[in-house]
Amino acid sequence: MDDIPAFIAVETGEDGGLPLSIAWSLQDGTIKHTLIQPDDNWLDNETVSLGDYSLEELSSIGVSPLDVIRELETDHFNATLYTAGVFDDEAAISRIFDTYGMDPFVELAPAESLYPDLVPGEWARARNEVFSHLGLEPMRPEQEIEVMLHLHQHLLNTDY
Repeated sequence: MDDIPAFIAVETGEDGGLPLSIAWSLQDGTIKHTLIQPDDNWLDNETVSLGDYSLEELSSIGVSPLDVIRELETDHFNATLYTAGVFDDEAAISRIFDTYGMDPFVELAPAESLYPDLVPGEWARARNEVFSHLGLEPMRPEQEIEVMLHLHQHLLNTDY
């Protein structure tokens, strides 16, 4: 594959917007994905939503927000990462970094900005088609990344 942009996606709980899982792509096109252990301060609110996960599952299988930061730093320090949901993902990333009083060292940009020749709405339509074609769920970060990588490769090989 040619120079592959870095894509990122974060799954959050509905009401509280807690970061529950995160995935991003690497330059070779592989995908890193993990569940995130909620910080104790995130759980103060009784209405916090953990989505399809239990607290036990997130705590035992997930990694700490600090480990997420360290891994992201190793892979994408001072990089621009492309996302399908900039505002939601920015809020989730900010929450992870805010836990440790840090400013994010990555910048998020809309994935569709990689394809300036597409007519408005075309990237979103094509993304939905890829999700449907591959039978994947947009709410799962690792599947979101897979779709963005697939779509990127398709758009590189197509005169759009």
